[in-house]
Amino acid sequence: MIVDLHNHTPLCNHATGTPIEYAKAAFNQGCKYYGFSDHAPMNFDQKYRMSFKDMDDYKESIEMVKAEFKGKMEILFGYEVDYLPGFIDERVMGAKVDYLIGSVHFLNGWGFDNPEFIGEYKNRDIDQIYIDYFNAIKDMARYGKFDIVGHIDLIKVFNYKPKKDIRIIASDALKEIKKSGMSIELNSAGLRKPVGEIYPGDEILEMMSQMGIDITLSSDAHCVEHVGLNMDKTIEKAKKFGYNEVVIYQNREKKMVKI
Repeated sequence: MIVDLHNHTPLCNHATGTPIEYAKAAFNQGCKYYGFSDHAPMNFDQKYRMSFKDMDDYKESIEMVKAEFKGKMEILFGYEVDYLPGFIDERVMGAKVDYLIGSVHFLNGWGFDNPEFIGEYKNRDIDQIYIDYFNAIKDMARYGKFDIVGHIDLIKVFNYKPKKDIRIIASDALKEIKKSGMSIELNSAGLRKPVGEIYPGDEILEMMSQMGIDITLSSDAHCVEHVGLNMDKTIEKAKKFGYNEVVIYQNREKKMVKI
């Protein structure tokens, strides 16, 4: 495992383990670039994210990890930000970070990836759910203030798949991502979810490769045991679709790293 940019801390209220424990686990797996991107504060769904008063503690904790691994492993710092117009806060967007991951976890207030609200799938048309989701991804790319698209097809998390061709549904979002210059993470967390596959699936990954969209790698760890989990399969998948390099970010600048 060379790169892993999407990882959490206990400040989000649904992760365990300390940042130093995560970093040690990554280092022991040969990681060279390890990034923290915990759930950014926002005046929405505060139960599952840090508060604004936690931002300084978050920064300081990662600076301590960075000092611990200086010269051994590059520690990168960012946030995972929910794309929720009206709630995105300049205290986060203007923070000094290496990168920002933009993610969609809500559709009109519905936390579709939260098991608490899984019953809502039965009340909606599955194709329309996917269309609404990828429209939100497209709008997020057009917003133009994020570096990485988080788990681009997260909507499949509970293995509810559309009847319509996913390539048609996702096409406009991918075009907007390409235009924006963002990268898309290959996120291994899907392998430990009901869907049982990496984000993104093969159809979308093939389109990304054909369009020349850059990728990065993430395990989306919420506990120490998740660090690097299934990253070998994720890298194998990247190479299968013609990727031999992935992106890292330092001070919001892209750098390519061979895998």
